[in-house]
Parts: sequence; C-alpha cells; structure tokens
Amino acid sequence: MGKDKEISERKQAYRAKLERLLDDYKSILIVGADNVGSNQMQKIRIALRGTAILLMGKNTIMRKVIREKAVTNPRLEALKPHIVGNIGFVFTNEDLSKVRAMIQENKVPAAARVGTVAPSDCFVPAGPTGLDPGQTAFFQALNIATKIVKGAVEIVTDVHLIHKGQKVTPSHVSLLSKLDIKPFFYQMMVISIFDDGTVFSAGVLDISTDDLLKKFFNGLTVITALSLRIGVPNLATLPHSVAHAVQMLLAIAVSTELSFKEAEPFKEYLADPAAYAAKHGLSSGSSAAPAASSSGKAESKPAEVKKEEPVEEEEEGGFGDLFG
Repeated sequence: MGKDKEISERKQAYRAKLERLLDDYKSILIVGADNVGSNQMQKIRIALRGTAILLMGKNTIMRKVIREKAVTNPRLEALKPHIVGNIGFVFTNEDLSKVRAMIQENKVPAAARVGTVAPSDCFVPAGPTGLDPGQTAFFQALNIATKIVKGAVEIVTDVHLIHKGQKVTPSHVSLLSKLDIKPFFYQMMVISIFDDGTVFSAGVLDISTDDLLKKFFNGLTVITALSLRIGVPNLATLPHSVAHAVQMLLAIAVSTELSFKEAEPFKEYLADPAAYAAKHGLSSGSSAAPAASSSGKAESKPAEVKKEEPVEEEEEGGFGDLFG
C-alpha cells in the first residue's frame, strides 16, 4: 500500500506541474527523445535553465491532462494528435528558434547498432585500417576496395557505407566496430511546435525574415502584372498607372499647343536642341532630352540627337526611351 500511495502522489505532482506549465507558457516544442540517455537529457535541462522547461512523462497521463484542460482551453485540443512515441514537451515564452538551437546543439557520438535507422550518412575514409591481411574477405563482402600495404589492409577510396534512413546491418556494425568508428550523433530533435493554439512543423523556424519578404514581393509583382494586364486598378498598380498617365500627358503636350509646367523642358528641347544644350551647360558634341523624375519634376538627361531627322520623327520615336 505504501508503494501504491507513493506512485499516486508522484502522479498527482506530475499532473499539477503539467497543468501549471500549460497555463504559464504560450509555446510548446514537441521533442523526440529516441536514443537520448538520461545524462544527455540532464545536460539539456541545464542548458535550458532560465529559458525553457523540459518535461517528459507517460503519453497516457499527458493526453489525459490535456483533454481535461481543453475543456476550459479548447486550443489545447491541437496537441493531442502529436502525443505519439517517445516525446516530451519544452515549455517556453522565449524565441523559438533560439530554444530549438539550444536543444539540438547537445549531441552525443554513438556507435551503430543493428536494426536501427541511420539518422545520417556514414562514410568510411580511405587509408590504413591497422587490420591484418586476413580481414580482406570481410571488406570484400561489403564491396569495399582494399590493398595490402606494409602488411596491413588499406582502404583505397572513401566509402559511403550507410545512407541516411537505411537500416544498419550486422556487417555494418562489425566493420565500424573493427575500425573504432562512431558514425552517428544522437540528439533531442524538435518535431513540432505548438504556438497559441496552432501546431506546425519545426521546419518553419528555418524560414528567415528575408525569405518571407522575398516571397511577399514576388507575390506582389505577380499581382501587379496580372492587375495591369486585365485592367483592374489597386494599390499595387497605382504607381504604374500614374507614371503611364504622366507619360501620356507629356506626349499630348509636345504634340499640341497645350502645355503645363512639367512639359516645358521637353517642348524647349524639341524646339531647339542646340540652344537647350547650351543653356544647361552640356558639351557642344552632345545634346540632352529632359526626363520626368519620380517626384514629377523635370530633369535633364543626355541623349544622342540625329540632326538630319525631322522634328516630327523625334517626337514619335523618342519618348518611349525617355519614360519606358
């Protein structure tokens, strides 16, 4: 009875702690703890101290507490489908990218074990192995090219022994053990993130602000082009519409007797390019045509003028370059 009471008290304490953490923290990192030992987990807890709290426990108790808390806080319902396997919760109110980095930077080298899925690629480097020539048959079974140098087996080229996601075989383990290679690093991995009622993949944290801005402006460019093509005005097309309107007004002004302040430099240039060049201090070998700035004020812009062409031809062909 004493032991049962102790177990019951521990469960009650765990439930109370989990309920308190669910109330106090807005973000939860769901972490996978496969192949993570108690010593490594303790180091992670120490690294997170003051920033986040790591809580492990039985999935059944986690689901039960969350189900009860979801009555008053329905947003917690999104957590339940993710409580599967050897997982834990990291509670925090700090920057999620920073917390994830603190969790995953704690790595422990580990030897390959039969039947496990390789978390990363494994390479065997070329060079001497220190093994006697009697071991060549072992390398041949794994299709590894070798040669005998000074009475020892030497691997000819680097070998991609195990691919990421591939199951480790007894032959892999035996070879790596003989070469004293620990090919893998085990760490606590952030699987998903719960933030303010929404669960999303941890990969979202890899998206930077620059990536978001780039996608936004790419989308804005597409919307602008589409809106201009179908003739639907909006805020995205406004600068282009205004620029086009100014261009048309200037074209009308230089083609008729009508005029306005911004069109005067263009009319002056077309009337006498040489006089315009002298007035604005341009070299005698070149003349300039005024251009409209983004603020609407006229500015001068050097341009080649073929004097043998009639003025009418300059008016028709010159303004596409000035405002395009």
